[in-house]
Amino acid sequence: MASNFYLPDTPSEIKYAKGLHLITTSTPNGKKVQIMLEELREAYGTEFTHTLISFRTNDHKKDWFLKLNPNGRIPVIVDNIKSPPFPVMETSAVLLYLIKEFDPKDIFGFKDDLEQSQCLQWLFFWHGSGQPVQGQLNWFGKLAPEKNEFTINLVKKETFRLFGVLEIHLSGKFTGEPREYLAGSGKGKYSVADIGTWPWVSGHDFSGQISEAEMKEFPHLLKWIERISERSAVKKGTGQAWYGESH
Repeated sequence: MASNFYLPDTPSEIKYAKGLHLITTSTPNGKKVQIMLEELREAYGTEFTHTLISFRTNDHKKDWFLKLNPNGRIPVIVDNIKSPPFPVMETSAVLLYLIKEFDPKDIFGFKDDLEQSQCLQWLFFWHGSGQPVQGQLNWFGKLAPEKNEFTINLVKKETFRLFGVLEIHLSGKFTGEPREYLAGSGKGKYSVADIGTWPWVSGHDFSGQISEAEMKEFPHLLKWIERISERSAVKKGTGQAWYGESH
């Protein structure tokens, strides 16, 4: 039985879940997988359930969670279709797992090896370079109990540099052809590269350190943010259902 895989104190809605089950909180990292699942549901009718956990009660540091993700970070997805259930941690790994297992038409990935390589490059760029820095800006700029202006200015400057990297790519500065999405030939195609980046960049105002006037330095990036925000699955994946009671 799948329930034998889980520790005894695992919440019952997780322990007895069928199929895909996401354990999340609607942070930028959580939103990546929430959006991906909503996209798959729209494209294929993919079914999944989810549980919202609380940082206040440190659910993600309890043993039942650490068995699923020893790093103690959300989100984690458990594929109960596998026997025993197969947990996947790290958002980029989760996105790639989902398109391998549940996206046979490569709607959110690429059949062409070079296009898929480009997709991975931009997915990993933001995972490894972008979100750690923007996360620090969010912490030091808004959440830290004491403000350190030197540190805030340092990480803000680096955040702008990283936004500038995306702006160069989307603007077509060195190709002569502006892009609509991060990966794919021509103007690109919406993919996991965009899904893995958008929840962070679209929340550029969270830290309280970046003004609308400053963001005007990145016009192609702003258009990209708006373009993706209009997708129905993106609206669903960031909607109120992901902020309510666990279900």
